[in-house]
Amino acid sequence: MAEITIERAGESRYRVTVQEGRGQSVHEVTATADHVRRYAPGAAPERLIEASFEFLLEREPKESILSRFELPVIERYFPDYPREIGKKCSLPANPPRTAGS
Repeated sequence: MAEITIERAGESRYRVTVQEGRGQSVHEVTATADHVRRYAPGAAPERLIEASFEFLLEREPKESILSRFELPVIERYFPDYPREIGKKCSLPANPPRTAGS
């Protein structure tokens, strides 16, 4: 199972590290307030990002995930993202790891 670490990197930008086995990948993700309202109303941006990476990792290896993207880009590759991500965000999750925790 992958370990997903999320660190705020600016206003709506986050640095996401995916650690899986001995390898890791690093990504810069933009998640605006509008993105959160659209995909997972009421969720924290970090939860939406964590769930989005869980969604992606169920479909592709970490090395295939873009190194820099805005959340709506996922929908271009996976049309079921908007429908599935709301469900995934509402499920209990492991507390997301953030820098310093």
